[in-house]
Amino acid sequence: MNTQKVNISKMLPVLITFFVMGFVDLVGIATNYVKADFKLSDTMANLLPSMVFFWFLVCAVPTSLLMNKIGRKNTVLLSLIITLPALLIPIFTYSFATMLISFTLLGIGNTILQVSLNPLLANIVDEKRMASTLTFGQFVKAIASFVAPIFAAWAMIRFSDWRMIMFPVFLAICLCVLVWLLLTRVEERNVETRVASFAECFSLLGDGTILLLFLGIMAHVGLDVGINTTAPKLLMERLHIGLSDAGYATSFYFIFRTAGCFLGSGLLAKFSSKKVFVVSASMIFIGILCLFIPNKTIMYAGIALFGLGNSNIFSVIFSQALLQKPSSHNEVSGLMIMGIFGGAVFPLIMGIMSDFFGGQSGALFVLLFCVAYLLAFVVAKIKSYTATS
Repeated sequence: MNTQKVNISKMLPVLITFFVMGFVDLVGIATNYVKADFKLSDTMANLLPSMVFFWFLVCAVPTSLLMNKIGRKNTVLLSLIITLPALLIPIFTYSFATMLISFTLLGIGNTILQVSLNPLLANIVDEKRMASTLTFGQFVKAIASFVAPIFAAWAMIRFSDWRMIMFPVFLAICLCVLVWLLLTRVEERNVETRVASFAECFSLLGDGTILLLFLGIMAHVGLDVGINTTAPKLLMERLHIGLSDAGYATSFYFIFRTAGCFLGSGLLAKFSSKKVFVVSASMIFIGILCLFIPNKTIMYAGIALFGLGNSNIFSVIFSQALLQKPSSHNEVSGLMIMGIFGGAVFPLIMGIMSDFFGGQSGALFVLLFCVAYLLAFVVAKIKSYTATS
């Protein structure tokens, strides 16, 4: 009983930190407002999410090596410290250049956070509950994701400035989480005393399963960031509505993504990861097809299916990767989080394709490519791996 209480006291601040992890998704709605404010093309506007997610390529593996030296909790605390100025800058100054700086810091902080937070949670929970617990963490993360567009729309109505609620509230939450986690004692087990090299980290990609899991993370994040930035533009284009109204599409997506995470934490405890993954990827595929049809009901149904389907993909892939290499949690975590670089690659390609086609259909074709990989990935790898897990 005492052990259970101790674990809960340690788990709560770690799970709440997933809320801070969700701050990265504010880039979706922010991109739409910055595009409108500074009259940017799709390609230029999509530099903002690319600027955030580019740092997952640069910082993920170095963070895993740093984590071996200073520990998982200290690495999480460092990420929160870097996130604070990222949220502070837009409150006091607003230009395309300062938003690029803010999102750069947000990307660096979030990279460090995602590399270190998942192993820290894995340090607390039982391996059998890893996938379901990670999914619950994604549920907490998704709460931040879906309230961001609501804050932005509310601020536009109240202050005629979309930044004036979201950034101050998120700044205060980040500071509180930093203090709470700092005061929480976490004894780290399975700490790797030998510090791996860059070459040793990247050599893990020589494992076929790890490589396909890494590419699966890229595809998943490409889908997540892609729909986050494209849904409002798609509704404005197809339904001829304004940004304030279309912006709620992002919240609508994250509401269903949040619900999917909550349901997924239970489903993954009862059903195999493979079954959950196949159903999830199929829902995303159907959801994208719905977005090609210029009908409000069908398009929102497509966004809902997309959100439900994309809610459990990350947890399944990440937990499978950790279980594939249990002796190299930090290095595997760094590699998987580096795959979030897909959030820089695919939205930029989507912007280029949208400008090329003269509409958001170009972006939808890129999303179809991502989900096609996930479906092929399920058939090729997840089935054989889950049979032994």
